[in-house]
Amino acid sequence: MKRAGLYLLAGTVAGFGGVLGLHSTQAAAPTVLGRLPHSEAGPLPAATAPASGRAATPAAVPTRPATGPARTVTGAVVPYGYGELSVRVTVRGGQITAVSVPLLRVADPTSQQIAAQAFPTLRSEVLAVHSAQIDGVSGATYTSEAYSQSIQSALDKLHVK
Repeated sequence: MKRAGLYLLAGTVAGFGGVLGLHSTQAAAPTVLGRLPHSEAGPLPAATAPASGRAATPAAVPTRPATGPARTVTGAVVPYGYGELSVRVTVRGGQITAVSVPLLRVADPTSQQIAAQAFPTLRSEVLAVHSAQIDGVSGATYTSEAYSQSIQSALDKLHVK
């Protein structure tokens, strides 16, 4: 009977230590996954991880000098699973030269943190490919899709492909 009590106590301590270990780990930094296709007709499909397990990189896009007047437009407010957002895009000579998020309303602090981690990666993607067809960020799929949709909305307003 004493031995059973000892095993029970040891199991309880081990289990408690495991739970504490899970809660004390930091959230992993977001990683870039597959391309998000644009679709005005409905929600975007979830991105899948590359077979190599490494983060995908944007395809090299030949750049040309941005000329002409700069035009800035704010995309549509896009609701997603954890809030809503809108993206402002500046285009010069058919190329995206600046991207910002003037509107972000989220349901909780965790959503705010996820968005704050994802936005720099998404912004870099847009500026690299000059398009709304960007790679999604792992752990921020809904945010990535809403970001892409708002970008496309702004580009549509500017009549830029």
